[in-house]
Amino acid sequence: MYLYDGLAPSDLIFPPYDELETRRGFGDALFELGKQNTRVVALAADLAESIRMDKFMKHFPDRFFQCGIAEANMIGVAAGLATAGFLPFAGSFANFITGRVFDQIRQSICYSRKNVKLAGSHAGLTLGEDGASHQILEDIALMRSLPYMVVINPCDYWQTYQATLAAARHEGPVYLRFGRPKWPVFLPRSMPFQLGKALILKEGKDVTLIATGHMVWMAMQAEAILRQEGIDVEFINIHTIKPLDEETIRRSAQKTGAVVTCEEHQIWGGLGEAVAACLAQSTPVPIEIVGVQGRFGQSGKPIELLKEYGLDVPDIVRAVHRVLQRKQQQ
Repeated sequence: MYLYDGLAPSDLIFPPYDELETRRGFGDALFELGKQNTRVVALAADLAESIRMDKFMKHFPDRFFQCGIAEANMIGVAAGLATAGFLPFAGSFANFITGRVFDQIRQSICYSRKNVKLAGSHAGLTLGEDGASHQILEDIALMRSLPYMVVINPCDYWQTYQATLAAARHEGPVYLRFGRPKWPVFLPRSMPFQLGKALILKEGKDVTLIATGHMVWMAMQAEAILRQEGIDVEFINIHTIKPLDEETIRRSAQKTGAVVTCEEHQIWGGLGEAVAACLAQSTPVPIEIVGVQGRFGQSGKPIELLKEYGLDVPDIVRAVHRVLQRKQQQ
């Protein structure tokens, strides 16, 4: 049973949905926040257009700060603005806003719980042609490790839009992760968004399929194939990786007895390990993690890269088959 009308794919693989970049959902929501709240300010590291801060920059030039290719300095400026009562959104490519400035985030933002929002665009393999130097696959692990940091990884344009608004309402540091390519817009604008609350997109009894970010779309297609095979999947969208909705995950695992997670990230320190740690404490069930298996990225088309790194639809289907076999052997 699908819980939201119009959500299920009408065809087996590629239904005709619109496509928009998740980064545009961030940019449009940031502009809306700028109209609503004069305390909202934006900071960029010479990448305002790439991360879709350009609309905010054009309409609110007195509240936009171009920090240049100096991300560490930008984090310090953002922390200072938060101390002065502003609501800063500091944005760059995900690789630069997390990996390059981890120490500054830890010391200047998280240690003192500054109300700073970090916007990381061009995350994961789907960045595409820019290659390994830019395709960070470790950012979720880095940000999860920091006390007080909230980690959000939305799946499409509208969820990114809603996540940005929710980040502004939250008091404290937030990391927003989103992507570069045009991606299917498949969730309705009215879909509820609550920090730390998973979305059960479909109820099922055979296996729990949990996905985050761009991989929600890939998992959705895998669910359609599995449904044709007679496998009843419980399908969960985890947009907030920290804090994790442990109650929903445990309840689903107790019902199905098997779990598969999907993420555009290293298998270490991301969604899969967070889910495994949650279930190990009270609900040990077979788990398969679909993610990058300890490799750096490379240049290529987004979909080609997902196939190369084992994150394609058939890879998810095979992971479900494996976990069901392990479930039967218990």
